[in-house]
Amino acid sequence: MSADTNRYESAVARYFEAWNAGDPETLAKAVATAWTPDGRYTDPLADVSGHDGIAAVIAGAHEQFPGFFFRLTGAVDGHHDVARFGWELVNTADGSAPVAGFDVITLDGDGRILGVHGFLDRVPAGAA
Repeated sequence: MSADTNRYESAVARYFEAWNAGDPETLAKAVATAWTPDGRYTDPLADVSGHDGIAAVIAGAHEQFPGFFFRLTGAVDGHHDVARFGWELVNTADGSAPVAGFDVITLDGDGRILGVHGFLDRVPAGAA
């Protein structure tokens, strides 16, 4: 594994730490660690920038899907400060994953996220 590959995997690990944070304080710290201060998050349902906006989107996902967590599916692929990876939202009670997607992130020189472009591949009826 090259240092570059590890850089992308580390950034994605911090990304999932933020998405799986359990309380507002942990979430705020995880978002600040993963994203630059003016970082952006965009998917079909959201377009926000800054730590507060990103934390609000994540908190909203947890309100809509209580008892779920995000997990990586497959490998992280990256080059030239851009990485892509798949994910799914998993129910801790029964292991089902009703939501899945694919994200593309852009990193700064320190490995923090400048921007996320999220795509939803699987969404339950009425959730989007």
